[in-house]
Amino acid sequence: MAFTGPDQRDTSDPGVPPSADGDRETRSSAQDRGADPYHVRAKHLLMARTIWTVPLIVSSVMLVLITVFYIGSVVDPVAHLRGLPISIVNQDTGASIGSQRIDLGAQLQSGLTGSRTVSTLLALTPERLPAAESRMNRNGAYATVVIPPNFTASLLSLTGARVSSATPAGKPTVELLANRRAGTVGVQLAAGVLTPAIAKASQRIGRQLSGAARPPPSAGTATAAVLADPITLMSADFRPLPPHSALGLSAFYIALLTLMAGFLGATIINATVDAATGYATTEIGPRWRQRQPLPINRWHTLLTKWTMALPITGLLTGLMLLVAVGLLGMDAPSVGLLWLFTWLAAFSVAAGTLALLAILGTQGQLLALLIFVYLGLASAGGTVPLQALPGSLKLVSEIEPLRQILAGTRSILYFNAAGNAGLTRGLITATAGLIFWLALGAGVVRWYDRKGLHRLRPDLLAYVQQSVSAYRAQAQPQPAPPAGAGQAPEA
Repeated sequence: MAFTGPDQRDTSDPGVPPSADGDRETRSSAQDRGADPYHVRAKHLLMARTIWTVPLIVSSVMLVLITVFYIGSVVDPVAHLRGLPISIVNQDTGASIGSQRIDLGAQLQSGLTGSRTVSTLLALTPERLPAAESRMNRNGAYATVVIPPNFTASLLSLTGARVSSATPAGKPTVELLANRRAGTVGVQLAAGVLTPAIAKASQRIGRQLSGAARPPPSAGTATAAVLADPITLMSADFRPLPPHSALGLSAFYIALLTLMAGFLGATIINATVDAATGYATTEIGPRWRQRQPLPINRWHTLLTKWTMALPITGLLTGLMLLVAVGLLGMDAPSVGLLWLFTWLAAFSVAAGTLALLAILGTQGQLLALLIFVYLGLASAGGTVPLQALPGSLKLVSEIEPLRQILAGTRSILYFNAAGNAGLTRGLITATAGLIFWLALGAGVVRWYDRKGLHRLRPDLLAYVQQSVSAYRAQAQPQPAPPAGAGQAPEA
């Protein structure tokens, strides 16, 4: 509904709308002439350039950015893979043939860590098995390569040599302990790098063994075939994923739903409060309504929205977990702690969304959608690990809310809510993000108010209130005259 401002010239009386009788006369004459009161047609709007400009430009820019974020994050993770954390444990005790000491486990370890390809793609850390297990328990490594104690002895036994070793010979194997709780795609990428690297090392060691065998194996024999590739890589799960965990993706989905609870809650709160205060319209089906604007400044409007967001995000995250855990049976060992953490994270996102809406207006919703949702999904590391993202997204992931929410939910769901597994990081960043958005929103809107940048100027607000009061006064039915009024008294 458009109002004529008090500073605009109008031949009609400002503040007093046409009378009801005048409206009826106008409508009657229009109907008599067969005129349509809604005479603007779609072709009139479609011929205006301004109505095309914003949708074309904004939607094109948004779609290009979303495509760059989404497709760029997953199109070729191997090409972007750098420094995927992997532990390597060498338990090999070596063996002796006569006076010669041989340690093929150390040779394999140095071959892997010294390989330019492997060391570029993976961050191999030599350590003992307890340290490697502790690292995987705190979400610090995707896998551990374990070279067994009898590695050298089992390889030398294939040549028929008499081996002096502290451990009995067996089948030459290397074990890959997969930490699927850290991410299934990360485990697959690690296996994809280590499998060909170990196969290449196996062929190199096999040639050494074939040269040392006495007598040398004949070509085409079973012994020659075994010595050509003697090492077997076996994969086993380290602490298998709990049941009903969506193959290790439940933490990501809970983090995403937490983000959406904050974002959707904020947009609904923003629209509801603006409609209730008269600064936005309400349209449900054919019913259109706009309330009389209230004399409220920007700061108290934003404060109202933030206050509403606190209990509403708590309710939304509680309902989310009630459905996921209680109804659908998702595994959640510490559901109370998970609720408190997701509540904090959702409120932080809601506070940021409301701050952007208060600062930028309707454009703030697009920016919030881009920052919190689209950019967050691309850089969170929920499916593709962070080490396999393009460099720009790796940088963005350091401050993106979804990555921090995921770190906390993964710690609670898969790593016994250990602080060093991501929960501490999630709590600190969610709290810091909340403080940042509260400070930014409060600072900017209070500055708007001090500078007189009101949503409605005080004089225009007074004019609207006067016009509404006048309209309501005229719209009220007039009392019927008393009986006998206007009749001449009888003589």
